[in-house]
Amino acid sequence: MNVERLLRAIAGFFIMLSVLLAFTYSLNWLYFTAFVGLNLFQSAFTNWCPMVSILKAIGVKSCEQLAQSKGNA
Repeated sequence: MNVERLLRAIAGFFIMLSVLLAFTYSLNWLYFTAFVGLNLFQSAFTNWCPMVSILKAIGVKSCEQLAQSKGNA
């Protein structure tokens, strides 16, 4: 899986988890939902997302890197 797809999966998971926790335990979990949403919003303008930096640091490749490696094979 590449960085872009994994990022969307993680963001979706975090949002669904925080909504479930808000429904089950405390509405304060919605602050986490807002945090994830704000991060996605700011990354649209700055082209920087903390989760992308983490994923790249652990070695997950981007779509572009995967395409280049397939072209060289």
